[in-house]
Amino acid sequence: MNRRRREEERGAPKWMVTFSDMMTLILVFFILLFSMSVVDATKFRAIADSFQDRAVFDGFPSVLPFESPAEEREQEVEPSDGEMDPFEPYEEIEQDELNEQLDELLEDVNEYLEENEFTEEITASRDDRGVVLVLQEQALFATARADLIDEAEPFLDKVSELLDTIPNMVKVEGHTDSRPINTMQFPSNWELSGARASSVIRYITEAGDLNPQRFMAAGYGDTRPVAPNTSEENLQQNRRVVIVISDPSFDEDDLY
Repeated sequence: MNRRRREEERGAPKWMVTFSDMMTLILVFFILLFSMSVVDATKFRAIADSFQDRAVFDGFPSVLPFESPAEEREQEVEPSDGEMDPFEPYEEIEQDELNEQLDELLEDVNEYLEENEFTEEITASRDDRGVVLVLQEQALFATARADLIDEAEPFLDKVSELLDTIPNMVKVEGHTDSRPINTMQFPSNWELSGARASSVIRYITEAGDLNPQRFMAAGYGDTRPVAPNTSEENLQQNRRVVIVISDPSFDEDDLY
């Protein structure tokens, strides 16, 4: 009897059995988690290729070899034949040619204004920024509103048609007079001026199916008057929308 007890005592302690069961259950739990997970083979392959074909930092070679790295980088950087970077549309156009296009555009706009008797509400000029169209409020909007009136559409259609022939960037500025406004839609002149600029851009781009990346809206409120806000005539001059057909050589930062 004593001999059999000694043989049983030679085995593993009882606590070891419980511990082994617990470890086995934990292992099974993690196996189940792994079996339920889904690995996206396409994304995994894309990540693996990115590490193989590109260096992590410029100037340091990739830890994995790849063939013709210089040629691959040139293909990625250089656009295909006949394709221009949409964010740099002026590199292949000479400045003289751009100036000629802007002068022709100004001439066409002035001719259109005279033919349609818009010269009192709309003026066109040329400055360092490019061709500048100044549209008085009454030619575009009702007082304290940002919805275009029907009479504004023919001229804006012509502007859209002209912009379709040139690649220039276009900035549309909204300006108001100094009289305060406080409505549910426009708590201040900032909102009113910005909404008016956006309305003009929306109509021009939709009418001519133009690339919206060429356009920028700015609302200046009453911060940039062209005349003192001391008379009704001056107030009317300050309520305006300015369309700047940009000269690519002009840097707006030079103004400030």
